[in-house]
Amino acid sequence: MSYFVTGATGFIGRHLVERLLERDGAIHVLVRPESIGRLDALIHRWGGAGRIRPVMGDLRRPLLGLTLEQVAELRGEIDHFFHLAAVYDMTASEAQDRLANVEGTRHAVALAGALEAGCFHHASSIAVAGAWRGVFREDMFDEGQPLEHPYHRTKFEAEQLVRAERTVPWRVYRPAIVVGHSRTGEMDKIDGPYYFFKLIQRLGGSLPSWLPLVAPELGDTNIVPVDYVAAAIDEIAHRPGLDGRAFHLVSPRPQRAAEVVNAFARAAGAPRIAVQLDDDLTFGLAGAARAVALRLPGARTVRRGMLAQVGIPDEVVDHSALTPVFTTEETERALDGSGIEVPELETYAPVLWDYWEANLDPDKFRADRSLRNAVNGKTVLITGASSGIGRAAAVKLARAGGIPLLVARSADKLEEVRDEIAAFGGTAYVYSADVADPESVDRLVAQILSDHPAVDILVNNAGRSIRRSIALSYDRFHDFERTIQLNYLGAVKLILALLPHMRARKSGHIVNISSIGVQTSPPRFSAYVASKAALDAFTRVVGSETIADRVTFTTIHMPLVRTPMIAPTKLYNSFPTISPEEAADLICEAIRSKPKQINTRLGTFGEVAYALAPKAVDQLLHLAYRVFPDSAAARGQVGGDEVVSREQLALAHLTRGVHW
Repeated sequence: MSYFVTGATGFIGRHLVERLLERDGAIHVLVRPESIGRLDALIHRWGGAGRIRPVMGDLRRPLLGLTLEQVAELRGEIDHFFHLAAVYDMTASEAQDRLANVEGTRHAVALAGALEAGCFHHASSIAVAGAWRGVFREDMFDEGQPLEHPYHRTKFEAEQLVRAERTVPWRVYRPAIVVGHSRTGEMDKIDGPYYFFKLIQRLGGSLPSWLPLVAPELGDTNIVPVDYVAAAIDEIAHRPGLDGRAFHLVSPRPQRAAEVVNAFARAAGAPRIAVQLDDDLTFGLAGAARAVALRLPGARTVRRGMLAQVGIPDEVVDHSALTPVFTTEETERALDGSGIEVPELETYAPVLWDYWEANLDPDKFRADRSLRNAVNGKTVLITGASSGIGRAAAVKLARAGGIPLLVARSADKLEEVRDEIAAFGGTAYVYSADVADPESVDRLVAQILSDHPAVDILVNNAGRSIRRSIALSYDRFHDFERTIQLNYLGAVKLILALLPHMRARKSGHIVNISSIGVQTSPPRFSAYVASKAALDAFTRVVGSETIADRVTFTTIHMPLVRTPMIAPTKLYNSFPTISPEEAADLICEAIRSKPKQINTRLGTFGEVAYALAPKAVDQLLHLAYRVFPDSAAARGQVGGDEVVSREQLALAHLTRGVHW
């Protein structure tokens, strides 16, 4: 038995070759000169030295680039010619698809005929069914089905070539969407359902896993693991009497897309879809709205940008659901008694997820994604840098090569931070200023821009918080004035002073420390939450105006932080907190990856809960209001205002057992 294989170094091909090595015979493998190193590595992995015989060639050339001498040498020697080389990519250009899928197949068919191969085995795809509505059987091919995407068209034309121009017996295999190995999770690129993994990951990082999600009707899909596809092709290829037939290598049970999403969400610890809206209503309204929206100037660019944030190519969205349903009678008969069958997705989804997170998650493999790359040699202006979060952030950024510009009212404490940074070889500068005083901010910015060629990053960390019920605030309007003066107006004044400088340089990032309180609205924090909510709103508006100037914003909805400022308030001992170092890590992440927001699960849950059931949330918060009274300081029994950290406490009965 002797074999010829194209695409042996590809995803399906290398798994098929592993199966063929379990049989007797030589395996001739087409390989381009530039890929010989990759083939050598695979031969070592397979243990196929002596049996794998490289054949230099090229899919784009007649007879796949083989010389007449090579053809003569192999003529009559090849029992099975496996043609697997193709472009399996919905995002590839039509020219790429056509060159590989159509012309490559034409050359492979011609070579198989010249070699007088025993059988030509063609790896086609369920894409040949295009947008056919209803059942698509294995004996169906040219049914006049719509072929709306270039990939569908080229796979159809390639199979058409095999049927029309073959001079040797043929068999066609139509895999569904091929995912990783069901036992190892191995996959070599982002494709198919993997495009949606980043979105699932972000939902898992933002929302509790038990929160039910509502989604539009997502339709059907069909995915199979690569080990099943390779095993099925190998088995069917070696069974007699099956020439001239097509075989659907698909899940025999139609898979609802929502079920697939939920299988991976379960593996990721992310919330799952509990309710799907009626597709007639959803797609009727959404389709009309989308048709209008996409005609607006720049609408397609906006859509691409939104999808790119979660790694979903715009090209695949309109073709993510399958309209055909595929039968598998021929395949099931051909595999009868072999023990080869499609495993249930739920049994291997966790394996695929773990492999993706460890090996394919794009956020782990971008060369420019380290904190050092983000801050090395750059100036980072940090307000409130004399203690707590600001101090911890300054030290971490300096260790990564950043140059902190330390701002606070207390110069002596700032100098301590500067000395700590200098002790490990870092550089920092001290600037004493009162961010709540507009004139002080003007002097600060003028001095900094005189001392340094640029301010690359601004961290608005300085702030104050007052915990006092509205019943005790009727004659304390100054609480609201002082809180908003620092938390909102002071931050805005500093932003306004630096924005012209950043926009002129076409570079800048601004991190605003907001609060989980903006999302959860805890009682007794009306002054504080209002000031932070104002900063949030300002940031959302201005952020959309500065995109073209490459000035970006991140809002951190910070949870409660363990700092000396909250120590006197014993009530906070009942609530989950994070350390200043952990809070500083959030600031570093904001600078490193520049997201629009950084949220906790509890904060996001608070927003979602209020959007779905605002009256119920009000009742719950009122219960907290009654359970946790005003402090003695707020009642005036200790004297003065109770000033705590900017980070807002979360309600104890909502946070028990909830991880940040």
